[in-house]
Amino acid sequence: MSRQNGRAEEGASEVGEQLALIREAVRETKAERAKPRTWRGAELAAELPVARVLVDKGLVHLDRYFDYAVPAAMDAEAQPGVRVRVRFGAGEKGGRREGGKLVSGFIVERVAQSEYRGVLAPIAQVLSPERVLGPRLLALCRAVADRYAGTLADVVQLAVPPRRARAEAKPSPDPLPPNAPPDPGSWERYAAGPGFLAALARGDAPRAVWTALPGATWPQELARAAAAALAGGRGALVVVPDGRAAARVDAALGELIGAGRHVLLTADAGPEERYRRWLAVSRGSVRAVVGTRAAMFAPVADLGLVALWDDGDASHSDPHAPQPHAREVLIQRSVSERAGFLLGGLSCTVEAAQLVETGWARPLAAEREQVRTAAPRVRTVGDGDEARDAAARAARLPTMAWQVVREGLKRGPVLVQVPRRGYAPRLACERCRTPARCRACAGPLEAQAAGDLGCAWCGRPEPDWHCAECGGARLRAQIVGARRTAEELGRAFPAVPVRTSGRDHVLTSVPEVPALVVSTPGAEPVAEGGGYAAALLLDGWALLGRPDLRAGEEALRRWLAAAALVRGQAEGGTVAVIAEPTLRPVQALVRWDPVGHAVRELSERAELGFPPVSRMASVTGRAEDVVELLRAAELPEGAEVLGPVPLPVPDPGRPRRPGDPPAGEEWERALVRVRPGQGTALAAALKAARAARLVKREGEAVRVRIDPPDLG
Repeated sequence: MSRQNGRAEEGASEVGEQLALIREAVRETKAERAKPRTWRGAELAAELPVARVLVDKGLVHLDRYFDYAVPAAMDAEAQPGVRVRVRFGAGEKGGRREGGKLVSGFIVERVAQSEYRGVLAPIAQVLSPERVLGPRLLALCRAVADRYAGTLADVVQLAVPPRRARAEAKPSPDPLPPNAPPDPGSWERYAAGPGFLAALARGDAPRAVWTALPGATWPQELARAAAAALAGGRGALVVVPDGRAAARVDAALGELIGAGRHVLLTADAGPEERYRRWLAVSRGSVRAVVGTRAAMFAPVADLGLVALWDDGDASHSDPHAPQPHAREVLIQRSVSERAGFLLGGLSCTVEAAQLVETGWARPLAAEREQVRTAAPRVRTVGDGDEARDAAARAARLPTMAWQVVREGLKRGPVLVQVPRRGYAPRLACERCRTPARCRACAGPLEAQAAGDLGCAWCGRPEPDWHCAECGGARLRAQIVGARRTAEELGRAFPAVPVRTSGRDHVLTSVPEVPALVVSTPGAEPVAEGGGYAAALLLDGWALLGRPDLRAGEEALRRWLAAAALVRGQAEGGTVAVIAEPTLRPVQALVRWDPVGHAVRELSERAELGFPPVSRMASVTGRAEDVVELLRAAELPEGAEVLGPVPLPVPDPGRPRRPGDPPAGEEWERALVRVRPGQGTALAAALKAARAARLVKREGEAVRVRIDPPDLG
């Protein structure tokens, strides 16, 4: 028996060895098949011969990497992060990959094997050995693409500027040693200000929502925050809405830490110079960046602070797909790179208030006594005020506003803010002026084509509307009152020079002499010296009556930005606002309480299920395409679809805007609303549905936007 057992064990051992040899042979065969073959006799790289390439094709169904063979001649230069040219769309003929167009792309990694079983096409050209798409920047772009239901290629286009060969050929300077920690300066006016700077200098990652005091000191305060992060041996990134604000912060930071330690990234520098500065950041020569929206992706090494000024400004939302917002990108960078976070502004958005309410960030504000001292006196005036003075009637100004302007001109320049024209009216209760909302989804009500009342979101008719606040049944358009113009003001004050600042010509500053400065919102120049003697905020109804969920918040933001340029109460600064004095934004301006206004707005949106408490996506296209995409999408549980409703046909006389339907087509829009925490799942579901439609070539393209800003 023992001999038989021994033979059995010996036989089993031989069988096991044979099976092991067979498995090894299979593995070797698979590995051999996975190795790229030579391309027309060309020798390939000996190690890691496969390059995974992100091709520059922003199609949602092509949002993945493609494998290419690395020729031995390109082995040294074809490293992760470099730009390349590859053949895309090639087919196999006789065992060879042929055809296809040359497209640009980036190598994201080098690997030993490919899962593709055919013959890999080689990289056609390495455009530059400069590694511009590093692992950290690639991860950020991937996170932004996933959040906004976009493609990685589209986000990389926003993050990496176009190549300029002459800029790459020049070396960047050696990095300078860290600067000394700055003194708190005007941050001492805020109770937690010095502590915030000290935490940055220690290398900590504090998060704060900063409500800045009125005045012209905020650029210096942003510069001190960036200097504190640099003093701690880490990098800093400051993003502002426009080039004028960037120039002010740039000058303040240069004065504080000296030249050579930071760069300014704006479009005004020109493509080549901007790319040269971007390369200095990418190469680690400088560790601080001040810039506009595109700078949110700047590859700052060892990031210690991300700061954003005035997040309510529309300039922070990129118009190109997938239309990310700078605030959300910087929040992502703060979390992933463990950097400090500073969201500042004269006003406060509901998103900023939510960051504080959830405990993600801490408030950073001055005491009320300090606010009252720094802010100008705000006077209100309604449509009922009668202009008794002949000159006031000529300018169509109420008497009180006329007096504010006349007294202000005795002491210096006076700012006159005039909103742009052409906003469509929003309906409200005639008695109490509460916005008219749908009882089903809380969307805005509007007059339909047939004259009936209906919801702009879900399309539900409202034949028997009554105000939920006062019970009134009559509606009115919220834009009333006459428009003031610079010409009328010039006729009312013939002896005073009138200067204008607007879209075509924006003034940076004005001298400290009596003058009328007429400006549109966002184009207000800074008054030299102590600021404006007075300000007149005209046509408040034009801002408050916009068909937008953010109408009140936006009106208050623009008013505060203009009023902050006026001297404080101690210097006699006065602001007159022409709007209904009982409205919440007007009262918030009088009290100079933007945080209180934002907190109340956030509370109301939570009750109604509005963003940012909920997450929303808009789906726009032809009616049948919108319906089919929503039917095919595997939406998160509990998702609520509002609409679709027809989009208004664009005026053929105005310039075409992003998002407008093609000429002659009628589009519809549906809104998808989900609970907090389901935003990622919503974006993934809509992206997958779009990709499936493109692969099957079903219908026309449908546009998807996460967190649309134009909710009524």
